[in-house]
Amino acid sequence: MKKGILSLAIVCSCTLLSAQTNITPDVLKKLEGSYTGTPTEKALRNAISNVGIQKMAVNQENAGKKDMNFSVEVKNTGITDQKSSGRCWLFTGLNVLRGRAMKKLGEKNFVLSQGYLFFFDQLEKSNLFLQGIIDTRKQPIDDEMVRWLFQHPLSDGGTYTGVADLATKYGVVPADVMPETYVSNSTSEFCGHLKRKLREFGITLREKSESGLNEKQLEQLKVEQLQTVYRMLVMAYGVPPKQFTWKGKTYTPLDFFRTYCIDKGEDLNKDYVMLMNDPSRPYNKVYEIDYDRHVYDGHNWLYVNLPIEELEPIAIASLKDSCQMYFSCDVGKFLDRTTGIADISNYDYGSLLGTTFGMNKKQRIQTFDSGSTHAMTLMAVDLDGDGKAKKWKVENSWGSDSGAGGYIIMTDEWFREYMFRVVVGRKYCPASVLDMLKQKPIRLPAWDPMFQMEE
Repeated sequence: MKKGILSLAIVCSCTLLSAQTNITPDVLKKLEGSYTGTPTEKALRNAISNVGIQKMAVNQENAGKKDMNFSVEVKNTGITDQKSSGRCWLFTGLNVLRGRAMKKLGEKNFVLSQGYLFFFDQLEKSNLFLQGIIDTRKQPIDDEMVRWLFQHPLSDGGTYTGVADLATKYGVVPADVMPETYVSNSTSEFCGHLKRKLREFGITLREKSESGLNEKQLEQLKVEQLQTVYRMLVMAYGVPPKQFTWKGKTYTPLDFFRTYCIDKGEDLNKDYVMLMNDPSRPYNKVYEIDYDRHVYDGHNWLYVNLPIEELEPIAIASLKDSCQMYFSCDVGKFLDRTTGIADISNYDYGSLLGTTFGMNKKQRIQTFDSGSTHAMTLMAVDLDGDGKAKKWKVENSWGSDSGAGGYIIMTDEWFREYMFRVVVGRKYCPASVLDMLKQKPIRLPAWDPMFQMEE
């Protein structure tokens, strides 16, 4: 009797399990009951299907004229336009450097060539990939690192460390010395061809290694491959100048960089600190992401992870001293692209769709729902009577027709939820933060969720 009861219980249990794991007719019937087709639901469905989610979700209670005044603002350097390319990181870094150059040159309208430094970015990334293939040649083709390399031979995205390493190694030139090309303004097609060629070169290196070539011979072959890469880059972006004459004076790119973009003895890597707000990992620790660099012999992305309450005062101190900063965030979240206002109250998606969206910042990072996607230049903050931030302002690189005349204004609430990193001078960091840099960095793999090239 007991055995029969037990068998029945098992059968019932299996039936229940099936109902829970699969969408059976009974489950589907229950799901269908969640939409009752009331006049209100029909009206919403018709509106959404014809107008779209975002327009329907505009929160009218948050509409109206916004305060555009800022108590602390660094004088802007003018709006640039990265167009159809993923070079926000490069535009942002060069915008910070050109602000310094404008002061020294006494120029009101001045832009550094993005095309010049991007040429060497793509050349260095090609070398980084090919050398990575040589370094991992003994690993099987399905090894996680080897797979990652072939999946990401190069991109047009990047981070601050790329700007620092590239400018320090190759210098900079004015925009009219090496102007933009059609390809630099629309990079995806050419990058696709270059990535395909690099993957082919990578397979060749692995095959030559298997046939007996040693490391030195493989590196010689890599240089021959890079000759092809260099020629392809020239076809797309032009010939980078070794020397140029500008306004009656002759410079090398490095001379121009050292004369106008940095102070004597300044080091864009050693004198600056990348601060991160990543609640998915322990705070007050130093992290380094493997292969998150642009130059093989350059610097990986190294950052100090801080609570937002400790990061904000450091950024404010920099702005008070008229120093703009490299800044990155998850730009697409709750951004009104027409007005240039980033405010978590801009859109009420929950009311429109009849649900809630309740994940916090930590959970959004852990589930890949949010991450750093875009770099801009942090240039202003508006403070209340207690010196706390109310809103922030960044110089964007989407052209002067986007947002608020080319700028984006972020409420502090949005800033805390969707900003990720900022690069500040060491002198603005308290001793407690600088002491953290003495830690041995926690090394994260290249495929870490935080490894996202800003576009």
